Amino acid sequence: MTLALDESRLEHRWLSVGDVNLHCVFAGDDKGPLVVLLHGFPELWYAWRRQILALADAGFRVVAPDMRGYNLSDKPAAVSAYAIDILARDIDGLIRACGREKAHVVGHDWGGGVAWAFAMKHPTRLDRLVILNCPHPLSMFRGLRRPDQLKRSWYMFFFQLPRIPERSMRANHFAMLLGVLRNDPLVPGAFDERDLSVYAEAYAQPGALRGMTNYYRAMFRSKPSTKTIARIDAPVLVIWGEQDRHLGLPLSCPDSALVPNVRVERIADASHWVQHERPERVNELLIDFLGASGRANTEA
Repeated sequence: MTLALDESRLEHRWLSVGDVNLHCVFAGDDKGPLVVLLHGFPELWYAWRRQILALADAGFRVVAPDMRGYNLSDKPAAVSAYAIDILARDIDGLIRACGREKAHVVGHDWGGGVAWAFAMKHPTRLDRLVILNCPHPLSMFRGLRRPDQLKRSWYMFFFQLPRIPERSMRANHFAMLLGVLRNDPLVPGAFDERDLSVYAEAYAQPGALRGMTNYYRAMFRSKPSTKTIARIDAPVLVIWGEQDRHLGLPLSCPDSALVPNVRVERIADASHWVQHERPERVNELLIDFLGASGRANTEA
């Protein structure tokens, strides 16, 4: 099932996006429409190994950063450095550092959370938005009022503890994290042993486990409301693996008053790890949704 990733077609660069430097992987024609791919927890740029070249071959300029706190990017120590507005500002800085005015933004899991925030905080910088298995923030906080979603989201509360989550994740050469990648996907082998070695190397980077965990700590220090969450008028595609063990299916549909131009595509035989399990379908949806805009920009 693993798709080939021709690393000779990738360019690794570090970009200054304000107060941090992000390690970024680029592919595709530098004149093509820009697509920013944002990974989630507990991943890194490599989360998009099955999408990067497919999008590049479709004519896009693709950039997949290690988010702040992850892998080779800078890792501020303070929890406050991972506030959602700061994370969204990183993406604005990334687009500017690429010399662009706007970009398509695609996010999975926590990358989806940052993508939602970017769309609300920096609407003039967004072309189209794609979200993979990440609820709109207001849907998430409403969902946490329900016992069934609270049970699914127990790990979010565990991550609020000081130091203990990092120690647990580090134990036995990251057995807890690698076990999630081995066992949680619906499709066996979604992460093979080579993939797991890449992830283990990323977890071993100094400060990475703390940085990854601080996303969850910062999340619980602020609460969105209808007064602070802005309407998103840009076209939005939500791709949702229906067998997600962590996020209930009702969370897949954002409030139409807040996201009026949304299309939801559910994939019945996929879980939270949808782009790893069903890469061909995800790539087809991405290229179809972004392609009309991409072709128009390329022809211009």
